[in-house]
Formats: sequence, C-alpha cells, structure tokens
Amino acid sequence: MAETCTDSIFLTGLALHAHHGVMPHERKVGQSFKLDILLDIDLGDASRSDRLEHTVSYDQVADAASKAFCAQPYRLIEAAAGAVIDALLERFPHVKRVCITVHKPHAPIAATFDDVGVTVARGRVA
Repeated sequence: MAETCTDSIFLTGLALHAHHGVMPHERKVGQSFKLDILLDIDLGDASRSDRLEHTVSYDQVADAASKAFCAQPYRLIEAAAGAVIDALLERFPHVKRVCITVHKPHAPIAATFDDVGVTVARGRVA
C-alpha cells in the first residue's frame, strides 16, 4: 500500500521564552519552549508559479506563532498551542489545517525525562 503524502509547510524547533504554567514560579520567571508547526496547505500553484503569494512565508509563520504564543501567560500549554493555531488560521487563509507540538523541556516534574509536551491539531470549520 502506498503512503499518502499531502502538501505541507513545516517549522521545527522554534525556540521561545514564555510564562506558561500552573506553578507560580513558571508564570513569574518563565521558561524555554520549543514549537514544531505543520501547516497543511495546497502547494500546487506555488510549485508551478514559483511565486510567494501562492504559498506562506516561513518568516511570517514564525512571527505570527511567536506573537500568539508569547502574547499572554497561559496555565496550560494546550491553551497556548490553541492560540497559535487560531492565529495561523486567521492570518493565512490558504492553510487548511495546523498541527502544533509544544515541547516543555523544563516542566516541573519530579522525574528524569527527555521531553514532555502536547500536540494539538485543528482545521478550518467548513
């Protein structure tokens, strides 16, 4: 069976400092987060035209995601991820669906771990 591949744009490892978390010290001092963003978008026109207006600019994705993620403190990174998705879907009408993984490498967990975070995916409402 052949694997299905859809057109997408991705940005991996976007490092941001924000004040998200349930614990008071997380909200006061803040911490580093890493975001992986996957945009589902039809890139057919861009692949034929070689024109920026037929795609989404990586730097604009990074800027919009950074602003949305850092705009306010959230208790839950699920809410911060949702804010990023909402901002990207609003700013880029050609994007059909956004999937974002938020890595919280310094989560206050009494255990040794490599990574912790959430993945949230949402598409446009028809």
